[in-house]
Amino acid sequence: MDQRGKVEESALISAPADSVYLAVSDVRRMGEWSPECVGVWSRNQKFQAGSRFIGFNRRRLWFWFTSCTVVRAEHAREFAFEVRTFGMPVALWGYRFEDREGESLVTEYWEDLRTGRSAPVAKLLGLVFTGTPPAHRAAVNRDGMRRTLARIKAAVERGKNPRTSGI
Repeated sequence: MDQRGKVEESALISAPADSVYLAVSDVRRMGEWSPECVGVWSRNQKFQAGSRFIGFNRRRLWFWFTSCTVVRAEHAREFAFEVRTFGMPVALWGYRFEDREGESLVTEYWEDLRTGRSAPVAKLLGLVFTGTPPAHRAAVNRDGMRRTLARIKAAVERGKNPRTSGI
C-alpha cells in the first residue's frame, strides 16, 4: 500500500501473534526497533486504549518529541496509537497481527493525520523538527518500517522476553 499519506509494510515472524503483540504493545521498547524513536516515557506498565506516552525521536541532527495515545489495543490482533504535537494530530501508527500456524504476519502501518485547518502548521513543524519535507515523509516512513519490522523479528525470534525491557 502506498497511497498518498498512507504506508504499510509487512513481515513474517517465526513466533505466535501473542508473543509479537506483547513485544510491540510495550511501547517503551520502541527505541530498540525504530530508526527514529530513541525512547519512550510513560507512567504505564501496560498499554491499552487510552494510555498515553511521550515519544522521543531523532533523525540525523534533528530531535523532537511527540504526545501519543493508544487508540487500539486488541490482544494479538491490532495495536495502534495516535501521534500529536502541540495538540495537533500528526499521524496514526499501528500494527496488525495475523496468526499463520505458529508464525505471524505483522503489518506496520502509518497514516498522515495532518489534514484540515491545522495541516499547514503541522507540516511546517514536521519539517522544522524532523528535517523531512512533507512530500518525503511517506518514503522515510516506509524505509523506517522495513528496518523496524526486521528488528522486531530478530528480537522476538531470538526469544527476548517481551516484558523485560523499558526506558
